[in-house]
Amino acid sequence: MSKISGGNFFEDFRLGQIIHHATPRTITDGERALYIALTGARHVTHCNLPVAIALGYRAMPMDDLLVFHIAFGKTVPDISVNAVANLGYADVRFTDPVYAGDTLTTSSTIIGLKQNSNGKSGVVYVRSVSKNQHGQEVLSWVRWVMVHKNNINAPAPETVIPQLPAMVSVDRLWVPEFMDAKHWNTAASGSANLWDDYQVGERINHPSGVTVDESDHTLATKLYQNNARLHFDSHMMSTSSFGKRLMYGGHVISVCRAMSYEGLENVISIAAINAGIHCNPSFGGDTFYAWTEVLEKWEIPGRTDLAALRLRLIGLKNQVAEALQQTHITQDGKQLYHPDVVLDLDYTVLMPRK
Repeated sequence: MSKISGGNFFEDFRLGQIIHHATPRTITDGERALYIALTGARHVTHCNLPVAIALGYRAMPMDDLLVFHIAFGKTVPDISVNAVANLGYADVRFTDPVYAGDTLTTSSTIIGLKQNSNGKSGVVYVRSVSKNQHGQEVLSWVRWVMVHKNNINAPAPETVIPQLPAMVSVDRLWVPEFMDAKHWNTAASGSANLWDDYQVGERINHPSGVTVDESDHTLATKLYQNNARLHFDSHMMSTSSFGKRLMYGGHVISVCRAMSYEGLENVISIAAINAGIHCNPSFGGDTFYAWTEVLEKWEIPGRTDLAALRLRLIGLKNQVAEALQQTHITQDGKQLYHPDVVLDLDYTVLMPRK
């Protein structure tokens, strides 16, 4: 009997199946430093200890997206090591801070299945939950991924597509009771713009671009322990339709989020990711730019020190934000994403009020 697991293919998944993912991960300050080096992330809460303590954290929390990618990486060997592509995210909720020394354990439940018409692959919907060493949930999310079939003659499962919320409503946002943003230090962030200064419909073209080299995205994906072959195996991917390795879409999110600092300097944390689409593939050597649209402004019941902004982050490759006014083009009568749009992320952040 082989001691090597080839991972699950589409026909191996069953509705309601619960998978407990291996190798729980203890996160250290080394991961924080490497993440900053690979993304340029600089939101103040995650890299300034006095600011974090002043807010009420017991220590400097880990970057929300670093936590997400590490928890996500735990699911890859069981869910998406044989993926064609990760297709989207929904109902992502950050529910407790993660600190250096915390150990995350992740499990997933299969909540939907749909075989593709070509019979060679299918879409798997999973809800995953990550908990710390105390059993406290720190993160939960839904994603759907297209997975190869190993046996194309395996019968198609009953199609079940889960109903997912369009967004994480304000009453489902986790806002720490300990957090006190009344004395937020704008000098530390470098911007005086707080929640009150943003307008619904406003668009912020973030000025900086970042080129992500092959070594950058490879090292980042190793940091997340994401072992999906399409990100690492150049030999295998040379015969694919792309002809080369794909960049992990989560790393694209992190790079674009890091660029969004310029214009959103006073974001405290990410409270939720409402929806996310990887619109087009990215590869080593691509240069990314981004813009943000303000979708909604929400007051937090019972809080006067902070509030929530629902944002839409658009990531582009090899084209500056100012050069593209729309995310979609019309082709053969259909609305399609512009080929240079690589990310469409709907997410919610917490920000201090005046």
